[in-house]
Amino acid sequence: MLWSALLRLRTASVLQPFSLPSITKVTFTQFLSARTISNKSLFLVRRASYASDMSGAVAKKPFERLPNKVVPVNYALHLTPDLQQFDFIGTVKIDVQVKEATQTVVMNCTEIEIHDAEFTAGQTVVKGNVSLDEGAETLTLTFPDPLPLGNASLHISYKGFLNDKMKGFYRSKYLTSSGEERYGAVTQFEAPDARRAFPCWDEPMYKATFDVTITAPKDKVVLSNMDVMKEKVMEDKKTVTFNRTPIMSTYLLAFIVGEYDYIEGHDADGVRIRVYTPVGKKEQGRFALEVAQKTLPFYKDYFQVAYPLPKIDLIAIADFAAGAMENWGLVTYRERILLVDPVNTSQVTKQYVALVVGHELAHQWFGNLVTMEWWTHLWLNEGFASWIEYMCVDHCLPEYQIWTQFINSDFSSALKLDAMANSHPIEVEVGGPDEVEEIFDAIAYCKGASIIRMLHDWIGDKDFRTGMNQYLTKHAYQNAATEDLWSSLSAASGKPVDMVMSSWTKKMGYPVLSVASKQVGNSRHVTITQTKFCADGCDEPYKDYEWKVPVTIATKKKPCAHSFLLDSKTATVTLDDVEFSDWVKVNPGSVGFYRVNYEAEMLTPLLQAVADGSLDTRDRIQLIDDAFALAQAGVGSTVRVLELFAAYANEKEFTVWETLVGNLGALSRLLANTDYHDQFKKFAEKLFDTVVERVGWEAEANESPLTSMMRSMVLSAHGHYGNPKTIDHARCRFDDHVCEKMICNVDLRTTVFSLAMKHGSEETFDQLCKLHHMSASQEESVRLYRAMGYGQTPSLIKRCLDYAMSDKVRAQDCCTLFASAANSSKMGRELSWQYVRDNWDKVKERFTGSFMLQRLISSVCSEFASEERAKEVEEFFTANPATSVERTVKQSCEAIRLNAQWLGRDREAIAVWLNSRS
Repeated sequence: MLWSALLRLRTASVLQPFSLPSITKVTFTQFLSARTISNKSLFLVRRASYASDMSGAVAKKPFERLPNKVVPVNYALHLTPDLQQFDFIGTVKIDVQVKEATQTVVMNCTEIEIHDAEFTAGQTVVKGNVSLDEGAETLTLTFPDPLPLGNASLHISYKGFLNDKMKGFYRSKYLTSSGEERYGAVTQFEAPDARRAFPCWDEPMYKATFDVTITAPKDKVVLSNMDVMKEKVMEDKKTVTFNRTPIMSTYLLAFIVGEYDYIEGHDADGVRIRVYTPVGKKEQGRFALEVAQKTLPFYKDYFQVAYPLPKIDLIAIADFAAGAMENWGLVTYRERILLVDPVNTSQVTKQYVALVVGHELAHQWFGNLVTMEWWTHLWLNEGFASWIEYMCVDHCLPEYQIWTQFINSDFSSALKLDAMANSHPIEVEVGGPDEVEEIFDAIAYCKGASIIRMLHDWIGDKDFRTGMNQYLTKHAYQNAATEDLWSSLSAASGKPVDMVMSSWTKKMGYPVLSVASKQVGNSRHVTITQTKFCADGCDEPYKDYEWKVPVTIATKKKPCAHSFLLDSKTATVTLDDVEFSDWVKVNPGSVGFYRVNYEAEMLTPLLQAVADGSLDTRDRIQLIDDAFALAQAGVGSTVRVLELFAAYANEKEFTVWETLVGNLGALSRLLANTDYHDQFKKFAEKLFDTVVERVGWEAEANESPLTSMMRSMVLSAHGHYGNPKTIDHARCRFDDHVCEKMICNVDLRTTVFSLAMKHGSEETFDQLCKLHHMSASQEESVRLYRAMGYGQTPSLIKRCLDYAMSDKVRAQDCCTLFASAANSSKMGRELSWQYVRDNWDKVKERFTGSFMLQRLISSVCSEFASEERAKEVEEFFTANPATSVERTVKQSCEAIRLNAQWLGRDREAIAVWLNSRS
């Protein structure tokens, strides 16, 4: 599942960087009879699960995994959804194995009415007594006598509900071309929501096959994981029966009923690929189809394992909380993360569509074919897919230089979160469903991807591919844990992968390598010392932390002068053929997951290499990003970082400017709490003068996608920091766009819309609302949402937030408007927080589930910068606890306190420096 679609999707605005905060054919039949479920998988979580440490609530009953005395083998599922009444009738026959004598069968079930339940073994049929526990989300069937061992079946009839919470089997609203409102029925089962559609063993270790049958109106498209076996039409309805699935976990099952067009193709191996779109938009699926046609053979070749299903469908869903979901054979996406309109889709979105297609199709092997045993190992799925999606796009679309963008999107995101005291290890013990949602974060996705990238570089591509093939073939159609992957990669490479990588997955955080050097003749002695990098600069509690760190050192003359494994606190290496004036760079390419702190003498030649462009792009990014993070933590100087920005004045690369824009934006939001913020904005504005003059407003023929993306970004920064010429130009383009005199270039719309709103009025907001009403594109709608929060009066901010809570905005997009308002200005942040408190019951209801409430809290709260605000946030959520947000609240409060410390520490020095430039 692509939660990171909501974490990493870039926008063009500096003040709103939308971060709330990719041959053996194994058969499955051979595993059906030999399958076993290890006793080690059944455990009681030893720690109690709490609703919130801040709530003062008494500890809940410890979470228990399902017992494995009875386990599923096959589900024969028949569902009949009613798209007017928003409910469905279901029957399920579950073939089971009774492994131990028991009178009870316990499975997962919630928000379902059970009508009847029977157990059948041979000629024996026994009715069960039904007991539902909504708190535990379980169904217990109790029988009068112990069940006979061996093969048997359960027959359950029930009624369920098509909810509007975008989880389980739910309803999705869409409009016809005539504007008529209609509903379809779709699924989202990860992590623990298949239980809302049918009673099941809803834990990833309980794999089974599925026979799916759907009865629906005959004019609707009906889809599931597999291809159609048969279809029977009866008056106004049809019953569609699908072929049996491979053995798989419940969270990967999917079924959809609705109105769709599709575009079809095949990959080089004959696998049928369809992209389903809203009616009338099938051509907008062509780009995703073309990417998928390249991607499936790429993964087959990389893994040396063929895609095992006869088809793969990619479908755009109108209401969808996550970015995308990797259901085996039927991948679901938000519309704006799958559809590409040649006229109205920006380069940022087009690139992201390619990444998301790559991410979800990677899961067809890594996650679906081999599945984590429990959510503790979620990162195996998401970290790997988040890494290889970049390899896939680099193969399909090399013009995006995507690996360089990885540094900003995944690598940097993970470093920022993992430096916090309220981070967590990659492998974190997970209890009940409310805890599962909390670990779909930048640690599982972005840090996971980053350490796999580091591992791949350390053992080499050839051995990595060999190990991946061993892992996938050995554990195909089964479950695996992190240690199983390490074992295969160790066997392939001959390196101690488990020993090295356990230090990265089992403890939170990462090191900062402090680097000093001494020139001796034509050699350089380099001493490297590792300590834990802490966002507050206080590493005293972590003195015993050590990592096994793959280290590479580059010099001016040698891109790989020395490589070694740092397995102690400190090490000294000697680099030959290095002159006194030569630069030495630790971690070239930003492959290692750590920061680097150079002594002052080593920075001078590196900055010269930045200024003349001789240092690699990724190294130019890392140099300024590390310096900025060290300053935030109080280890370095913020004034020194401001001085470093000058070395980047002639920078030409989009990805480097993206780093500068992000760092300047963070500093601007901090200094909004001072009386010299305008001085800072003047300083920042001037930094963009040269690059804005170079890229201009008009696109050139055949320019690279990255140039288009850079133009939007730097013009946005230039305007938001107050350049009058850029502001006037944006307002003129907005007026022309609104009156249709000249439609604004799609790559510039976010910039133009937000600058027009920032310097606009109530009329401007009305114009944005009109554009939204006229738009049939979710991508265009989101561009408008991102602009709506930039009003500069309390009434405009309130209009934005009211609009977010109205039925004009889909629930999945509400947070975009809150983030727009909260990130637009200090006033916007304060009013957004007040609005959340004043309307908490409504906000909680609208945002509950599927990570939305976590994203809301982070975007609204985490940029404050005072101890008073931190206490206010804590006290509010103590009095108003909510499910699955405990970690987010702690991280937000920690971020507030870190901002307060940073401002208190450097406020005067920054003021003196800015005054000296006046």
